Amino acid sequence: MYDNGEGVDQNQREAATWFRLAAEQGHASAQNSLGLMYDNGEGVAQDQREAAKWLRLAAEQGLADAQYNLGGMYDNGKGVDRNQREAARWFRLAAKQGHASAQYNLGLMHNNGEGVAQDQREAAKWYRLAAKQGHASAQYNLGWMHNNGEGVAQDQREAAKWYRLAAKQGHASAQYNLGLLYFANYESFELLHRAYLWSSIAAHFGRISESFELRDKIESKLTKSQLKIVRQTVLECAKLNWRGCEVPLLSP
Repeated sequence: MYDNGEGVDQNQREAATWFRLAAEQGHASAQNSLGLMYDNGEGVAQDQREAAKWLRLAAEQGLADAQYNLGGMYDNGKGVDRNQREAARWFRLAAKQGHASAQYNLGLMHNNGEGVAQDQREAAKWYRLAAKQGHASAQYNLGWMHNNGEGVAQDQREAAKWYRLAAKQGHASAQYNLGLLYFANYESFELLHRAYLWSSIAAHFGRISESFELRDKIESKLTKSQLKIVRQTVLECAKLNWRGCEVPLLSP
């Protein structure tokens, strides 16, 4: 309650005091919370070795969040010597408990051969588990693997499906790649319309130069009347703060 200011004034020092009392009695969630406070210097002096100590105590009790957090400490060399094998071990323990971010990180490690043997199929497996829980970066990576046939069968419909899910969460690279995918496979004005919209959204979320280049290519395929329509769609999307924008299509 002191940590979040629920029912009392927010007070990180007081929160740390109570977390410590519970942590010293072996309460795993309190150990994890205290470890995070040391990691971030909230309510206590920042001390990443102390953070790793408390995270380890919680992780060894099987708390998935702590296992994930400790994996991150090993992955980045914070409070412990950097050790990607140890990072992968803790990520795997959390991932097996359904921790989406741990599943994503384990997928990345298999994708890149860091701390584990490089294995694109294994990477896709963990990305898919995280993606199904709504992890945007996992959705994007899984879409990319389907688009390029790495670790999974090449399937552009499946790629579009996962890009789209990530794109709706504001993932700029997914938005850009979705627009690119629609443009590369366009057979109708509707697909060019969708490509134009997603490239515009991607530009707003940070993929600026590539997205404007893509828009220029799309515009070269449009008539004046079509260009007026797609630009109006983008204006309407901006009014919605670039969220929930759609172009009706028969297929995704």
